[in-house]
Amino acid sequence: MTTKNDDFLVLKNITKSFGKSVVIDNLDLTIKRGTMVTLLGPSGCGKTTILRLVAGLENPTSGQIFIDGEDVTKSSIQNRDICIVFQSYALFPHMSIGDNVGYGLRMQNIGAEERKKRVKEALELVDLAGFEDRFVDQISGGQQQRVALARALVLKPKVLLFDEPLSNLDANLRRSMREKIRELQQQLGITSLYVTHDQTEAFAVSDEVIVMHKGKIMQKAPAKELYLRPNSLFLANFMGESSIFDGKLAQGKVTVNGYQFELPQAAQFNVAEGDCLVGIRPEAVSLKTEGEASQGCTIKSAVYMGNHWEVVADWGGRNLLINARPDGFDPDMTQSFVHLAKHGVFLLKKE
Repeated sequence: MTTKNDDFLVLKNITKSFGKSVVIDNLDLTIKRGTMVTLLGPSGCGKTTILRLVAGLENPTSGQIFIDGEDVTKSSIQNRDICIVFQSYALFPHMSIGDNVGYGLRMQNIGAEERKKRVKEALELVDLAGFEDRFVDQISGGQQQRVALARALVLKPKVLLFDEPLSNLDANLRRSMREKIRELQQQLGITSLYVTHDQTEAFAVSDEVIVMHKGKIMQKAPAKELYLRPNSLFLANFMGESSIFDGKLAQGKVTVNGYQFELPQAAQFNVAEGDCLVGIRPEAVSLKTEGEASQGCTIKSAVYMGNHWEVVADWGGRNLLINARPDGFDPDMTQSFVHLAKHGVFLLKKE
C-alpha cells in the first residue's frame, strides 16, 4: 500500500485482542502530515493500546500500520523513527540533563561535537538553555517534563507520541506545558499522536480530537465541532456537561418543554424532522425575570464557582444545568424564566 502524501500515519483494519478480550475492534485511523491528533476517552477505551501499537511496543492481532507510506506493522520500535514522551518522564537520575537529552544521539553514534550542538538546540527549544550540567534532582517536575520533551525532539523523529505526559503536574504547570508542546509541534511540524483522558488538555493541543469508547472511534473532529455537534448521546455526556431533553424539530424550529425557538444550524445535526433529543450546554442558558409560561423554571440550587454560578433548575420536571454570570444572577432567586442561546444547543437522533 502507498498512502497519499498527506496521510502520514495510517492504521488500517487494526484489531488487538488479549486472549478473548477485544481491546481494539477493526479500527481505521489516518493522521495527516504535520498535525497533532489526540486520542481522548475514559480509562479502558483503548487509547493507550493504540499508542503502543504505533510505537511497536505491542503487535496488532490483525491489520496494518503505515508511517509515511512504509508498512511498519512488523518493525521494531528502533526501526520506526518515532519517539515517546512518557507520563513518568523516564529520565536517568545518574546522568546530567545534557547526557539525558543526548542519550539517544549517543546510541545512534552521533559524534560528541554534533551531539553537544543538538543538545544545546533542543534545550533552548524547551526554554532550558544552560541546564546541561544540572541533574534530575536539581530541577522541578515541570522542568523534568521539558527535559523529556527535549530528549525526544533532539532525535527529530518522524512521529512523536505523548503518553499522558502532563498527568503528574499541577494545574498551572499543565497549562504552561500544553502551551509549550503545542507551540513546538506547530513550529517543528512533527506529526504527533497524543493520549489523554483530560478534555481541556486535548482541546488545547490538538488539530483534531478522536474520542474513543470500548475500542472504537466514536467521533473524530476539531475540538469545536466535537463540543457543539456531538454525534451521539455518549459524546454529548462525555464532552463537557449538558442537559438532555425530549424535543421536536419542525422546519428549523425546535420545541422543548413547550418552548419553541429557531435553530438555524439544525440541518448540520443530521436529525430528521419529528421527535429528537435536544442537548443544552450550561452556558447556552440565561435566566431572566420575564418570559412565557413554558419558559418558567424553579431554582433548586446555586453554587458560586468564581467566574460563574453553577445553577440547577427544575424545568418541566427535568433538571437543567446553567452557568450563570456572577453579575447577572441573584442567588436568592427561586423562580425565573429560561432563555436559550443558539450557540450551545445541539440535536441528536432519538435512540
